[in-house]
Amino acid sequence: MSKKTNKFSADSFGKETAEAPEENTFYFGKQNFKWMLIGFICIVAGFLLMMGPDANTVDGKFNPDAWNEGIFSIRRIRIAPLLVVIGFAIEVYAILKRK
Repeated sequence: MSKKTNKFSADSFGKETAEAPEENTFYFGKQNFKWMLIGFICIVAGFLLMMGPDANTVDGKFNPDAWNEGIFSIRRIRIAPLLVVIGFAIEVYAILKRK
């Protein structure tokens, strides 16, 4: 059995040692940022698709006697939220993806 010894000693205390320069230790690479940008664009597009007039807005003016069926459109209640959720899933993938 060989005894393990440290490379440090009292003689070398305070002296600088020549170590090899470290590689870039930043976790995210170019691909991660590309996927983050794609996810961000999906999220913004989803929120933009959700925008529209209120339930009581007709021709840009509030009218309590009118009802706007446009708030129940497929674009606003199906496509836009799905696009936002997909965008968040892409963001999670971008964060967890290794270089």
